[in-house]
Amino acid sequence: MAIRVALLGTGNCGSLALRQLIEDDRFELVAVWVSSKDKIGKDAGELARLDVTTGVTAISDRDAVIAAGPDCAVYCAMGDIRPREALADVRALLEAGIDVVGSSPGFLEYPWGVIPDHTIEKVETAARQGNSSVFITGVDPGFVTDLLPLALASTCQSISQIRTMEIADYASYDGATVMFDVMGFGNEIGDLPFLYQPGMLSAAWGVGIRQLAAGLGVQVDEIRDSVEQEPAPEDFEVAVGTIKKGTVAAVRFVIEGMVGGEPVIVVEHITRLRGDLRPDWAQPAQEGGSYRVEISGEPSYVMDICPTSRNGDHNYAAILAAAGRIVNAIPDVIDAAPGIRTTLDLPLATGKGTYRPA
Repeated sequence: MAIRVALLGTGNCGSLALRQLIEDDRFELVAVWVSSKDKIGKDAGELARLDVTTGVTAISDRDAVIAAGPDCAVYCAMGDIRPREALADVRALLEAGIDVVGSSPGFLEYPWGVIPDHTIEKVETAARQGNSSVFITGVDPGFVTDLLPLALASTCQSISQIRTMEIADYASYDGATVMFDVMGFGNEIGDLPFLYQPGMLSAAWGVGIRQLAAGLGVQVDEIRDSVEQEPAPEDFEVAVGTIKKGTVAAVRFVIEGMVGGEPVIVVEHITRLRGDLRPDWAQPAQEGGSYRVEISGEPSYVMDICPTSRNGDHNYAAILAAAGRIVNAIPDVIDAAPGIRTTLDLPLATGKGTYRPA
């Protein structure tokens, strides 16, 4: 019997998750929630950019989603700038007995030591009440900062450091909120958006750092972060608009999980809007962007992850990977014990059910 699913949020990640939910025979789509008024009433097939009519039309009423009786909700609504609302949505779904997988709120990926205990307990209480579970994931933080490095770490006899990296050109990324409000592109140099305010990077990527630490069996004493910004040498255009000369056109930030005074778990992001900016920073393994896992130990590793897609560039492919990781986790999350679930306690995901003839 197909798993009844609802989708909340049809942005970049949500629309790609929706495509799989419609096309994958393992699932039956019963509801779609949207935040934009101009999407209300549209068929899910149109929102997924598919040439099909599903008969499921978009609504903006969370209670109506719950009333549709899904077994699981795929939550891809924006959480970066509305964390309280996203958390309230997740709790309401869990209380109603609906399992949740999704991309936000990101701090639920591994919240212990990152958000207050009383906030965690409210989520756990909702899950116990509804006998439901929640799994939040993505790319980075996500499978690049937990699943892949832990898989490599399982072959090592000793490890002194794990570093994960995103090295990407975001010129084609069309999410204006993320580009301008979250990452601060187009801002004056030194004008830091909320993501770069003191402690925010450490909180946002602390979920990945602390989950890796738990997997390694080490205690992180401190998480510290730093940011560098690079100005545009001239005016130029990107997908979301014009980047003016002298405003932020490239960013490098580093988050370090310290153990005994040493940076043992490190997350580094290098984000450019033009490939020629800051050539001294790390370069991607493929044109446009890639991810990297580096393990210093015995043995040591460097693994480059180069997402591609027939339907888009590296940015599209990375978001597609996040959506796939989310949707493919649904069966295991439904079978999981109630509560907040993580990569550390879910079964190994194998891609079961995803084979399609070429």
